[in-house]
Amino acid sequence: MKILHVEAGKHLYGGARQVLYIVEGLAARGVTNLLACPAGSEMARQQPAGTRVVAMKMGGDGDIGMVTRLASLIRAEKPDLVHLHSRRGADTWGGLAARLAGVPCVLSRRVDNPESRLAVALKYRLYDHVITISEGIRQVLLSEGLAPAKVSCVRSAVDATPYLAPVDRAAFCAEFGLPADAQVAGVVAQLIPRKGHRYLLAALPALLARHPALKVLIFGQGPLEAELRAEVDAAGLAGAVRFTGFRHDLPRWLGGLDMLIHPADMEGLGVSLLQASAAAVPIVTSRAGGLPEAVQDGVTGILCPPGDVAALGAAIDRLAGDAALRARFGAAGRARILAEFSIDAMVDGNLRVYRQVLGR
Repeated sequence: MKILHVEAGKHLYGGARQVLYIVEGLAARGVTNLLACPAGSEMARQQPAGTRVVAMKMGGDGDIGMVTRLASLIRAEKPDLVHLHSRRGADTWGGLAARLAGVPCVLSRRVDNPESRLAVALKYRLYDHVITISEGIRQVLLSEGLAPAKVSCVRSAVDATPYLAPVDRAAFCAEFGLPADAQVAGVVAQLIPRKGHRYLLAALPALLARHPALKVLIFGQGPLEAELRAEVDAAGLAGAVRFTGFRHDLPRWLGGLDMLIHPADMEGLGVSLLQASAAAVPIVTSRAGGLPEAVQDGVTGILCPPGDVAALGAAIDRLAGDAALRARFGAAGRARILAEFSIDAMVDGNLRVYRQVLGR
């Protein structure tokens, strides 16, 4: 079996890392993989095991030339199936390219953004099957008219191994300029509006009054950074909030957090939450999209209504004041990741869909 994978993301965020897991797992199972990705991207530099990488121009939704370039690649390489892993034009233009080349096509849907029933009726004709990374996303597509037989849920996975090692607390505090007695909450997400950073900043002044040792580390990068920094300064929160940027060494430090906060308005599943659970970090997040599948309320963390600053603050206050609860949630989260979110299960799930599509 030969699969052409298309990943248009330029950075190695959660979705792109899932693609690496998939192609390496498929290669270990004897599948031949070809990965098309943007020239100069982090993905192009990864060179995953058992996969030939083709770096090419991918200009996003407005780059209609992607159709021609991808169709030419498909005709030259003759894959059995095309797997489109992202948006940024790869979904629509990649679907058209596969259709023009006469090759079956599968789309991975990683976000729960709503689409109109008309858009779903037209766009999803391009795909032989759709794989969602959470049941929440699958339900969104079903509600918008996609036929149940055309969509399957294969949850994202996490390689827990890098997150299992204990974190040296003194080294952690030194790395991020924190006092030894700091209680540390982290946010691991792109700096974009739907990730909900503003809700945490709104809740923070009242939390600091009750927990003066509380510090917040904001991991990630994105277009909202300047606005968030200005908001922190204007609110007088600069002493409590650190912007760390995108960290390639995140697995080394994630377990040093006392809690992870993810107050997103919408989310497909939330790979950073799976990583935090693997690191035995308790979580406060939103009851939105696939997040309730990543976090079990009252077992591995606390779920809040999306956008509810008061509920978010109350959940953080509860965890900040109860070390035993944090430890219990963290241990349960790690056990659940090891049992339910393995890379092997995700790879086998994708391979099962390929065989189903090719069998037809």
